[in-house]
Amino acid sequence: MNTTPFTPDLSEHAVVITRVADRQWHALHDDLVVGRGHAQHRPDGRLFVSVDAWHDTAFDRLAATMSASLPGPLYTVVDEADTELTAAWLRAGFAVRRREWEYAVPTDPRPTGLGTVLPPSGVTIVPAGQADESLLRAVDREIRDEVEATVGWHSMPAEVVPCRDGDTLVDPSKYAVAAATDRYLGLIRVVTAIRPRIGLVAVRADAQRRGVARALLAHALGTLHQSGFAEAWTEVQESNRAGSALFEGIGARPMSSNLELVR
Repeated sequence: MNTTPFTPDLSEHAVVITRVADRQWHALHDDLVVGRGHAQHRPDGRLFVSVDAWHDTAFDRLAATMSASLPGPLYTVVDEADTELTAAWLRAGFAVRRREWEYAVPTDPRPTGLGTVLPPSGVTIVPAGQADESLLRAVDREIRDEVEATVGWHSMPAEVVPCRDGDTLVDPSKYAVAAATDRYLGLIRVVTAIRPRIGLVAVRADAQRRGVARALLAHALGTLHQSGFAEAWTEVQESNRAGSALFEGIGARPMSSNLELVR
């Protein structure tokens, strides 16, 4: 257990930053925990940090200790509406890397206009849990390579990243796909926990602008609507204008924005 004593301004007592476990720290004030810091690797290998502190001094000391103790670069995500937390991370030497909008997406086909949308000729939608895993992995890999060669996969939401051992599928049973006769053209991933979340909608470059993405959305949202869900949620990076246009075109509403910061 490592400790780093620190006496803050405007306080008669010492604040002690204590590492309590691997990549976990506490800030103590008069032997009381007044802040906690945590670091965790995301599936893509990037190291994300978080701090929950009761006052600025504890936050600043935790952030400084973690930054000095951990290999960079370090990342964190904050709700842009939380201006105090954003300012604290900026004070700690972090800078805004990207902004992501969170959308509420209606599932009812009346407001989305997707009730009459059909796949393009020669394309069928294979429901989640029924896709051929080898073809699913092939289209996922090809789309990721295409994205990486253009805008870069870093432009995708932070959760949409390679998993352990280079595996890129979060859970094959969560993907519905658009299928041609010999290959898959696109995919959509929906995870339902507390609320349904559309984690990914993607189409091969040579199959874009044919209505494949809208057909995938029509299928996924229609399935959710039949299951009793009124809304789904998704995130779109601010610079992804095509993604924003796709969702706003079916009545999705921007509800909040998150900032990803890096030091």
